[in-house]
Amino acid sequence: MQFQATEHFIDDLQVLIQQQESERVKAILEDLHFADIAEIIDELTLSEAIFVIKLLDSVTTSEALIELDEDQRDRILNALSPQEIAYELEEMDTDDAADILNDLPDALAKEIISAMADEEHVENIVDLLRYDENSAGGLMAKELVKVNENWTVTGCVSEMRAQAENVTRVHSIYVVDNNQKLKGRLSLKDLLTSPESTPIKEVYIPKVDYVSVNASGEEVARIMRKYDLEALPVVDELDRLVGRVTIDDIVDFITEEAEKDYQLASGISQDVEANASIWQLTRARFPWLVLGLFGGIGASAIMGVFEPLMSEHAILFLFTPLIAAMAGNVGVQSSAIIVQGIANDDLKGSIGNRLIKEVLLAMLNGLMLGVLLFAYTYFSKGDMLISIAISSALFTVIIVAGLIGTSVPIILHKRGIDPAIATGPFITTSNDICGILIYFSLAKLIIGI
Repeated sequence: MQFQATEHFIDDLQVLIQQQESERVKAILEDLHFADIAEIIDELTLSEAIFVIKLLDSVTTSEALIELDEDQRDRILNALSPQEIAYELEEMDTDDAADILNDLPDALAKEIISAMADEEHVENIVDLLRYDENSAGGLMAKELVKVNENWTVTGCVSEMRAQAENVTRVHSIYVVDNNQKLKGRLSLKDLLTSPESTPIKEVYIPKVDYVSVNASGEEVARIMRKYDLEALPVVDELDRLVGRVTIDDIVDFITEEAEKDYQLASGISQDVEANASIWQLTRARFPWLVLGLFGGIGASAIMGVFEPLMSEHAILFLFTPLIAAMAGNVGVQSSAIIVQGIANDDLKGSIGNRLIKEVLLAMLNGLMLGVLLFAYTYFSKGDMLISIAISSALFTVIIVAGLIGTSVPIILHKRGIDPAIATGPFITTSNDICGILIYFSLAKLIIGI
């Protein structure tokens, strides 16, 4: 049965912690999965969380620290000494340890590194810190199992046993040459069924997917998704095997990127969480709210130019929110599809063909919606000219909004800017202004005032 950190469970545990019942607390927690322990720690106060961290062994708490909410983890690490943090990091995989050090002040990170005893582990962590955190080098772990192509099956098995002690999960066995260049992968079945004296170069599989240390996280995710990989080897500029990206790391990366894209699409310019401070939330939201304000001012200014037209035909004013809303909705729909296609690498063909397809789609939707709006306005208001003006404007606005929603994300992507920014207030505001301008311009042209 799956564990649940119920309110009753947390309350009982807090009482035991306050009473310093170390053995009872340890008995409750030591058989739980580290992810469950992280869930529990997230519900505790800082002093209670520190009590648990210091009570349990570093093997367990190091895994739990990785799963913690970032803010809670930062508070805990700030309350621990560099030596205590070093103990935790020595039990972590190199990629997780590097991620935590990346989030700490440089001075503290240096102290922690100096306090770590395992020189090889430290060297691997420091090596990972050189890479951008969203690159293959920044996502990879150094822990893996590799064998030399010149070894025999017997020697290979012996070396694998020694290496596997430091590897949490053995997804693949990689084959390298004397210069550590990646040559291929080794099937466990082939290893077990081959004579003991057989050289590895005679049984390994030369075909293996891999990425460079400088490949983007998106590229790593695309390859792993396309080929259903649980792990992907990473090579340096000389094609030497330097690490591997595992499925858990890429899932975390994808989740974080999805959260960022969702926030950008919602008009939040910084990575914030629900429990962030008011000042942090304000800084994240305010720039887009200012954009919306100026967009509204622009739309009102356009409406001011057409004030004589609205004075003569007040009914046009009643349909202004509808035109603006449809422009924003169509633009966001179009941009969302494009952004999704870019993220999944599913966007094929030329930009021209994509725009033509979007125009045809917008024309079809615009025609159907325009006919519905014409029928409503004509039968409810009885004015043929006004009905034609409003429905024609809607038809045109939908086409223009679709083009803007399609082209802007593509242009941003070509310029190296996250296209997710286009799916939020940016598209909505620009389409609102264009929609209002088109609406009143067409109405003036058709009605003739």
